Amino acid sequence: MTELSKAYEPKQYEDAIYKKWEESGLFNPDVCVEKGVTEPKSEHFSIVLPPPNVTGTLHMGHAAMLAIEDVMVRYHRMKGDRTLWVPGTDHAAIATQAKVEKLLIENEGKTKYDLGRPEFLKRVEKFAQESHDTIVNQARKMGASLDWSREAYTLDEKRNLAVRTVFKKMYDDGLIYRGHRIVNWDPKGQTVISDDEIVYEERKNKFYTFKYGPFEIGTARPETKFGDKYVVMHPDDKRYKKWKHMQKITVEWINAPIEATVIKDPMIDMEFGTGVMTITPWHSHEDFALAEKYKLDKEQIIDKEGKLLPIAQEFSGMKITEAKDKIVEKLKTKGLLVSVDENYINRIATAERTGGVVEPQVMEQWFVNVNKPVKERGNKTLKELMQDVVKNKKIEIVPDHFEKTYFHWIDNLRDWCISRQIWFGHQIPVWYKGEEVYVGVDAPAGDGWQQDSDTLDTWFSSGLWTFSTLGYPDLKAEDLKNYHPTSVMETGYDILFFWVARMILMTTYVLGDVPFKTVYLHGLVRDEQGRKMSKSLGNVINPLDMIAKYGTDATRLSLLLGNTPGNDMKLSEEKIAGFRNFTNKLWNISRFMLLNIEEPKIDVKEPKAKTLADEWILESLEIMKSLVEGSIVKYNFAIAGEMLKEFTWNHLADWYLEIAKVEGGKSEILNYILNNILKLWHPYMPFVTESIWQEVYGEGRSLMVEKWPSSVHSLGSFGDERNVDFLIVKEVIEKIRSLRAEYKIEPAKKIGAKINIGKKEKVVKDNEDIIKALARLEKLEFVESGAEIALDLAGAVDVEKEKPRLEKEIAEIKKYVTGLENKVSNKEFVDNAPKAVVEKEQEKLSEAQSKLAKLQEQLANLK
Repeated sequence: MTELSKAYEPKQYEDAIYKKWEESGLFNPDVCVEKGVTEPKSEHFSIVLPPPNVTGTLHMGHAAMLAIEDVMVRYHRMKGDRTLWVPGTDHAAIATQAKVEKLLIENEGKTKYDLGRPEFLKRVEKFAQESHDTIVNQARKMGASLDWSREAYTLDEKRNLAVRTVFKKMYDDGLIYRGHRIVNWDPKGQTVISDDEIVYEERKNKFYTFKYGPFEIGTARPETKFGDKYVVMHPDDKRYKKWKHMQKITVEWINAPIEATVIKDPMIDMEFGTGVMTITPWHSHEDFALAEKYKLDKEQIIDKEGKLLPIAQEFSGMKITEAKDKIVEKLKTKGLLVSVDENYINRIATAERTGGVVEPQVMEQWFVNVNKPVKERGNKTLKELMQDVVKNKKIEIVPDHFEKTYFHWIDNLRDWCISRQIWFGHQIPVWYKGEEVYVGVDAPAGDGWQQDSDTLDTWFSSGLWTFSTLGYPDLKAEDLKNYHPTSVMETGYDILFFWVARMILMTTYVLGDVPFKTVYLHGLVRDEQGRKMSKSLGNVINPLDMIAKYGTDATRLSLLLGNTPGNDMKLSEEKIAGFRNFTNKLWNISRFMLLNIEEPKIDVKEPKAKTLADEWILESLEIMKSLVEGSIVKYNFAIAGEMLKEFTWNHLADWYLEIAKVEGGKSEILNYILNNILKLWHPYMPFVTESIWQEVYGEGRSLMVEKWPSSVHSLGSFGDERNVDFLIVKEVIEKIRSLRAEYKIEPAKKIGAKINIGKKEKVVKDNEDIIKALARLEKLEFVESGAEIALDLAGAVDVEKEKPRLEKEIAEIKKYVTGLENKVSNKEFVDNAPKAVVEKEQEKLSEAQSKLAKLQEQLANLK
């Protein structure tokens, strides 16, 4: 007889179990086919891991991602699908470089320029490698069954070849171009950033109103106004009807009178301020668009360091922060300051990675044209390709309400600026020699060529992730043929635009196919108060700390149960500790079952039921198998886990195993149930289930590749009659237990009971031994009159003491009931009181009447 140790200690099992899994090679679908655990022609299921940034360590959001994806992967592997989960990390160019630059200043007092590009990049690569090693170790600790033989890195040689190949293809198709356009410049990071890398902060600022010739204009940025020579108003604004479009006027301004041009355009909000504004085309996206529309001049006011240029004359060379008040003072001296609003709340664009205030600038950069028709793709633009696959349901987004957000983002998508002025990343594959420009996968032959010093936006390489990890640019690669499109992209809803949309853009363009069939979006992991986890709040929960304290399975369950698609979830250490208790419960359930299994066997068919309880538990198990599988395939992982937990703890532990102690002879059924629940729980709790499996059935076969226990019945085919019979027995036991609790009878004390149950008598009599054992009864007498269930309280309750207490309580409740009855039957009260108040009083009456009836029944039982 196999026997488990008395307690489950995760630390004694987890690392050894993971090592065995990894050494078996079964994370690799090719090995699964070679070893005969997967059929060569079975359906494929593939996921690429959203690559964590090599900037540090994994947080609880990453842990949730790993847990959710591992549930899917382990389920499909057990189903017999050719299951591939590709691991990898992201070089996260701006974030990683910024981190290393910060460390360099803090530790050595140096900048990247002191080291030079080659030496600095060595430092970044060393930091990235160390972060990578930490991340990989954490993923293993989480039990993630990733195919490490296929691990990728967004900046490795294979991915670099894919990047260069796609860049060249897009350039040749006229989709990538170099031009002067307005971009988001981060003066602190000294690089361009995308719209998606901007964080808007609300800050209290001053809002100024100035005289501008015959008009009054408002601005929060007077430091940008030196070149403002266009004044714009709405063509329908009657206040300014005398002014004509493109009319010239002379106005006194900051440094001297200037010639201004009136522009009439419907972009102006007539209700905001005075309904008139001047524009600064070089330093505003909206103003730039207007200047492009009317072919207006654009002039730079602020340089890349955030200092004013010579156009500002006496203010030239000043930082804009120190110049602002001086500029306002000059305008005031000239009599041009009208008013100052000291409490204006302004949305300030800041760089996500550096915190610097973003300054729009017109610069020559590399862009992807999202509005140019692509001949190879049916003359559709990149925007249209992105829209079509979601509209036509080639890609399903879960939950589907995010589709609206997705389409809104694409509708407002501008040409994508892909060049960055940083050293770390994929260097743009463009070379210059004099006036010559060469774009290619490889460097041009000959001397004198200089490669573009800029690097590509991180999202360019990340956008290729589903196919660059599967062999591209070799279009005949086996992995690309066998596993693409991938089945699911599981990631946080917060990067739907950053990453998911760009993968759709790149894949539909490059391969003419979708990158994945489903997008599953999980929410953020917050603390128990619903706050975002942050170091400043001191509420960060480290997954490795929780694993060390409570085990991986408890940590995983805390991130899976209560986590619904697209919604944020609350997490606390107490929740994780609670699931540690459940892990121990599963171990102890298995331990008890093993003590009652004569010979544990793996390949077992459903045994025949010998008793009503057997029929009930086997039918419940079949229903559970069907419900769990149905929920997993619909991405309702939390619901599947909650149902499984209810079955394991309630149906199995609290009921069937207690009955098994009474009936005995359950070896076959217990073996069958244990076999099934370990398989059902394995995707959620891989370590404890594998540990039990190997202790029970030996180390020859891993639970990880055992066959998934699909239900052999459809949900509508289960017979309800015997199930109902068991529920009658269960209800009798629960009622007796409830009465015992009301009379405060000690759990160990056996008493007698009388039961008047009519047509249900036969099923109750047939299961009398179970009822007596589980309800702690000495005898059970069947009667044909009186209460449905009455306890023999002789010797169990002090009648002389209990009777007066009940009579007093009944008298008080009767008085309360009478008062409520009078109130709710009072026509004046019912007609005049609010409906909710009347309903509340009726609810109180119903509850009081129910309590009175129960007390009267208790008193009758005492007599």
